[in-house]
Amino acid sequence: MDLFEYMRQNNKEKESPLAARLRPTTLEEVVGQQHIIGKDKLLYRAIKADKISSLIFYGPPGTGKTTLAKVIAGTTSSEFVQINATVAGKKDMEEVISKAKDNLGMYGKKTILFIDEIHRFNKGQQDYLLPFVEDGTIVLIGATTENPYFEVNSALLSRSIIFELKPLEMEDIKELIKRAVYDKERGMGSYDAVIDEDALEFLADIAGGDARHALNAVELGIMTTERSADGKIHLTLEVAAECIQKKKVKYDKSGDNHYDTISAFIKSMRGSDPDAALYYLAKMLYAGESVTFIARRIMICASEDVGNADPQALQVAVAASLAVERVGMPEAQIILSQAVTYVATAPKSNASLGIFDAMEEVRKSGDLKIPTHLQDAHYKGASKLGHGIGYKYAHDYKNHYVKQQYLPYELNGKEFYKPDGNGYEAKIKEHMKRIKKEAQEEEK
Repeated sequence: MDLFEYMRQNNKEKESPLAARLRPTTLEEVVGQQHIIGKDKLLYRAIKADKISSLIFYGPPGTGKTTLAKVIAGTTSSEFVQINATVAGKKDMEEVISKAKDNLGMYGKKTILFIDEIHRFNKGQQDYLLPFVEDGTIVLIGATTENPYFEVNSALLSRSIIFELKPLEMEDIKELIKRAVYDKERGMGSYDAVIDEDALEFLADIAGGDARHALNAVELGIMTTERSADGKIHLTLEVAAECIQKKKVKYDKSGDNHYDTISAFIKSMRGSDPDAALYYLAKMLYAGESVTFIARRIMICASEDVGNADPQALQVAVAASLAVERVGMPEAQIILSQAVTYVATAPKSNASLGIFDAMEEVRKSGDLKIPTHLQDAHYKGASKLGHGIGYKYAHDYKNHYVKQQYLPYELNGKEFYKPDGNGYEAKIKEHMKRIKKEAQEEEK
């Protein structure tokens, strides 16, 4: 490295964004992801022993994929090369492979190739790497925000260990924010700034598990806020909200407002008001509520408040729940919106709540005897006990219905499911009325 390159690198480190300057250099400095880098975990042991095999780091932005790669770079004795798939082409890879072959052949030194955004490589580019991963010319580390099972060649996946990184917890984000504000070496401690507790809580919450998002807001806040009379820069809640361009929404995920909002959301769907339901959906999404939690509530409402008045509602809700897990934000909000508006505008019935009447009857009546003709006649000795004798096979009769005792005799005439005539339940109600009437006429 010549003098100019040294100066360039030095200036780059000083001028780089706060999130880059705070990036850990050792495993001990890494915050979060203990499910893969805890001291008893495979990745921790592999990094410490410098025995890295090909890896794929998969997870949302700001969760530490590049950070872990940099930690590996700082601890390995192998040559470490980094490229970004958004700008790198085949020529760049050919140069890396050529140098890797020389290192391995002349010095017996392995090369670790870190490819950020590896999902951006097309199939041909990924295929080019395969033989060199196979023969050990390079050890591949790929980082992706997309599901690798969809975006990375199966041949590369089969030769790699996949580690999924989770969104950082609030406490992890808070620790990083404090480092950013008070660390004088790599953070912004030299600016003599302080952050209010409510601002710290807000930024850690609104970041949604993305450390970079929170740190960028901290840096902007410190750089643009004037000093107060006490000579310090105060990062207040108002400053934090301005820097992250989000208003503080009163929505404590474990407090009263959380339950009030979800209650209003469900009652709006139940009350057939799609506009109000969308408003409360937006409020929850804006505040960073889990899309899977919201999807669960929609599924419950589809069954509890729509039920068989529109059986399709539950299918839409379940499909939405699966889709948001695969797609993620921000597109998940469109999927949730479709499910919410469908459930809100569907005809309503709470007849499915009949299960609670049935549960209460079971609790009250105890273990009532099942009518003998309904009991299983197939096991050894059952026929001698009379089990199954007298059972009428419904498909042998008109409308596939025949009147016989299904409930225990003590509950004869008891109703638990009462379709109320809305939507498709009107057809159910009419169908049941018709087949019972025709069966009575047949008996005459």
